[in-house]
Amino acid sequence: MNIKWIKNPRSLAFIMAAILVSCSQERSPVTGWAYNDPTNGGFEKPPYEEQETGPGLVLIEGGTFSMGRTETDVTYEWNNVARRVTISSFYMDETEVSNFSYLEYLFWTSRVFGPTFPDIYYKALPDTLVWREKLAYNEPFVEYYLRHPAYRDYPVVGVNWLQANDFCAWRTDRVNEFILIREGLLEHVPSPSDQDYFSTEAYLSGKWQGQLKQKLPSFDEQNPERDVRMEDGIFLPKYRLPTEAEWEYAAYGLIGNTIGERITDRRIYPWNGHGVRNATDKYMGQINANFVRGAGDYMGTAGFLNDNADVTAPVYSYWPNDYGLYNMSGNVAEWVMDVYRPNTLQDADEFRPFRGNVFTTQKRDSTTLIGGLGGEILTNVDGPVYQKFKHKVNNPTIHGVSGETAEVTDSVLTIMTNDINGNNNATQEGKSDIPGRVQWREVSSAVSTDNLDERRNYKAADYINYMDGDVNSSIFYEQGEDAYTDKSDKMMYEYAKTSLVNDKSRVYKGGSWRDRAYFLNPGVRRFLDQRQATAALGFRCAMTRVGSPVGLGK
Repeated sequence: MNIKWIKNPRSLAFIMAAILVSCSQERSPVTGWAYNDPTNGGFEKPPYEEQETGPGLVLIEGGTFSMGRTETDVTYEWNNVARRVTISSFYMDETEVSNFSYLEYLFWTSRVFGPTFPDIYYKALPDTLVWREKLAYNEPFVEYYLRHPAYRDYPVVGVNWLQANDFCAWRTDRVNEFILIREGLLEHVPSPSDQDYFSTEAYLSGKWQGQLKQKLPSFDEQNPERDVRMEDGIFLPKYRLPTEAEWEYAAYGLIGNTIGERITDRRIYPWNGHGVRNATDKYMGQINANFVRGAGDYMGTAGFLNDNADVTAPVYSYWPNDYGLYNMSGNVAEWVMDVYRPNTLQDADEFRPFRGNVFTTQKRDSTTLIGGLGGEILTNVDGPVYQKFKHKVNNPTIHGVSGETAEVTDSVLTIMTNDINGNNNATQEGKSDIPGRVQWREVSSAVSTDNLDERRNYKAADYINYMDGDVNSSIFYEQGEDAYTDKSDKMMYEYAKTSLVNDKSRVYKGGSWRDRAYFLNPGVRRFLDQRQATAALGFRCAMTRVGSPVGLGK
């Protein structure tokens, strides 16, 4: 099946004509002043229909469902107690991200940053050594799985949570860049550099260093042309990982079991029934997903392989669920946004539940503040300061290492970045510091412009621990914050002492090619450190749906 990108109904000619003609007579219902009129300042109302569907995405119409356990908890973790929640409509990739799509990302990264910042490329490389097992011969997968064309349509593995997020950020910029080129606003640059590649956030903040082919007309007599703004609705929202609730909701695909306002049947898997075989007359008895059927049985017997895959299978294998999503159970498990906590399903909000909020704001130059507001947005200029990676490369000259084959031995990414006061003493593990990108910082009560003292809905930046791991949920809560001399010794989750859970533990969902049928249930939750990867774990991207949850005309 080919991925189709729904053509944006807007064209540059349509935008200009609509602005200059049809909208010129419309007036404000609150003031009576005409929109798009240069004589009264030129406040614009651009034409807009609805959000277009980005490449690779399908619309997941939101609604309410029972999130969590739908069968016996065979692991006895009791971390997925059922609870009814509501999910907003959103977009999700039709398939898992494939090797070929990830190679496109690596190619672009090498071409743009390789000459000046090669570490950015090495940071993006999947860990192909995840295939190795002590008592199994998996070396062919180490060498061939990522790059050989035989596996190009198979899901990428060996990608950690941080790398998956970097891929989403790259994809956002490339899609929005293509939209501007398609609309005739941006000149296509075949070979961008680290100085002029397109960044959506940098463009919207006025910090992008490239050149536009032409601009949109403006009704401001002093500035007859202008750049694209968020108010035009041309840019798509960010690609991102789905939340755990979004992923689980999309996997069940209960829209296929809905009559009116009633969900007639719950599901254990993304298909109806209690079994893992297809129940339709045409495909009776065929396996619905790629998983381990029994001890030592990864694909069945010769002549009739039950799932036709020894490890992973191509991303368009088997039957899609009722949303049109492939392999939401089996093939590879998938990263989601959430930080893992066993009680999240009981504690989180019933509307768009999520754990992992760290509220941030764009960094601004304090020397350009006007009355405490409006400082110039800062972008990163220097790129990575200090990084170390575990990858073998041919003829490298990185950090003084050279030779025919050298190995940079530390797989932990460490980047020195400036803290909110401008002092180069903040070490942030795993956070990108790519040149040309807008810099972000956590909101802080120490910064007056953040106005945290006046807020009612939050008072700090980091709410990963909220109600499960913070001071109030600790057995030492009566002693208060001031009594903590070494919080790591008193908090609920003592990493590597009493638990493997910490703020870097991320949830992943769905079964994989090496899991039993129990893990095909979308309600099952597992977790892994965000810096680690496996041969059975991949990802797919999501995108926020803005405006109507059902689309134009409904």
